Amino acid sequence: MSKRVAVAFTGPSNSGKTTLVEKIAQILIKERKVAIIKNDPKDKAKFDVEGKDSYKFSQTGAEVVITSPTRTTYFSQREKTLDDIVSMINDFDILLVEGLKTLPLPRIAVFRNKIDESYFVCSEAIAIDDSINITNYTIPEGVDILDLNNITQIIEWINVHAKNI
Repeated sequence: MSKRVAVAFTGPSNSGKTTLVEKIAQILIKERKVAIIKNDPKDKAKFDVEGKDSYKFSQTGAEVVITSPTRTTYFSQREKTLDDIVSMINDFDILLVEGLKTLPLPRIAVFRNKIDESYFVCSEAIAIDDSINITNYTIPEGVDILDLNNITQIIEWINVHAKNI
């Protein structure tokens, strides 16, 4: 079995996390099997359309799997641990996690316009653009500074720091 690794991304709303994860995935998918987990702390995500069968099934509270020739969708009514999710997805080389600050994964905090220093305690790196004047902040030792617009640099950091899972 090939080595599987994971890395997480965190940051305030509208900091560019999803865009960054998307850009990284588009590059990595050319050579690796990529899986993405996104945490939705406010329960805002809409996964289904009212009135459709899959919606009716998921409303029962059961674990629901919908299969088609091109995709498989899993609707779960239960919170899953990282281990649960990893064993469910199973077939991937690299897992990109957006959010889920409590997971013990190497983490890149994404910021634009200003840095929220409360993220330093759970982050090994920060990714920022030129909207931030880094001299206005005291970056803790051991926190790497990455260029939010340099996807190659960020992927190189991931290749070094991603955690085996």
